[in-house]
This record gives sequence, C-alpha cells and structure tokens, in this order.
Amino acid sequence: MSEPVIAERSPSVIRLEPGTYYWCRCGLSKDQPFCDGSHEGTDFTPLEFTLETARNIALCRCKHTANEPMCDGTHRQLP
Repeated sequence: MSEPVIAERSPSVIRLEPGTYYWCRCGLSKDQPFCDGSHEGTDFTPLEFTLETARNIALCRCKHTANEPMCDGTHRQLP
C-alpha cells in the first residue's frame, strides 16, 4: 500500500485543546482524522503534532494535503 485511502473528500473541522495528537496518514483509521493503529502492516505511520493553545483546526481527511496534517484544499482536485 503506497497510496493512502481517501477517508473523506472534506476536512474535519474541530476544536482541539492543547496537547499531542496523532493524525492518520493511511486513511484506514475508523477514528478519522486521528490514528487508531489501522496502519499496522502498511508503509504508513501516524503524524504526531502538538498544539500549545486551544483552537479550531481543519484536519485533512483526503490524505493528499501538502501541509500535513492541515487541509490545504487538495480534496477539491482529486479525481
């Protein structure tokens, strides 16, 4: 598996509190946009990111963003 699965063609816009999070890169997680370990046995690993302050954030669910883990609108250009 070298290409991620497109989990959704829209971002997950949520409010996150300060802390460390693990963003799913493979697209297989049932807990999108976060990792649930479904990547085991693939070439993918989750992306760890930390927020210092609480804020609203748009996390990519198409898994093709150039600005991991943030949505950059790439989902609008996917076939």
